[in-house]
Amino acid sequence: MCPADIALLQPHLRSELLGLKTQLETAGAPISTVYFFESGIGSVVANLRPAVDAEIGIIGFEGMTGSALIMGDSQSMHDCYVQLEAEALSIEAALFAAALSESPTLRPFLLRYVHYFHLQASFTGLINARMKLEDRLARWLVMFGDRVEGNRLAITHEFLSVMLGCRRPGVTIALQMLEGRSLIRSKRGEVTIRDRAGLIAMANGSYGRPEAEYARLVGHIH
Repeated sequence: MCPADIALLQPHLRSELLGLKTQLETAGAPISTVYFFESGIGSVVANLRPAVDAEIGIIGFEGMTGSALIMGDSQSMHDCYVQLEAEALSIEAALFAAALSESPTLRPFLLRYVHYFHLQASFTGLINARMKLEDRLARWLVMFGDRVEGNRLAITHEFLSVMLGCRRPGVTIALQMLEGRSLIRSKRGEVTIRDRAGLIAMANGSYGRPEAEYARLVGHIH
């Protein structure tokens, strides 16, 4: 983001600590606040009906909420909530919209991020439809690991079942398969990545292309 746009937003940004499962956006409801993540993970989840839901994208320190506002809408199509305790800079939606109108460069720049996020979501749809669960899990763990410090991921089987759109027993089996290959170490509420390169190989081509597009459009995630 260029210095002029940072200066435009800066007076309105508030630093916040967002706890686990904090609701950031609700499907069909007006967006009240935009969050620029500095740490932690946000999850964008599509919901067809109760207990029929799946993650379509994740947000870490490379991203933000409020994509609909950037595209000219005022409400979200999907739920978005915190899946790993996060620090974020927040701004009221009305002030954010005013900044978009005032700056000739802010919206075009942020649209690059929105385009990347749509690419991430489209690849998630393809991969969930066509690839094995253990491959999908390997991809997701690498993506999660890209957005946190260290190699320990605080995540439950319940969350993983939503993230991968599968039942909890399937998550348990997939974790056991990755652990059997010495790619991860899994215990209650935590997964430790032992071999990132091995996970990328296990992902079988499902990781890397959206990330390369982010680097081209916005900058490197790492």
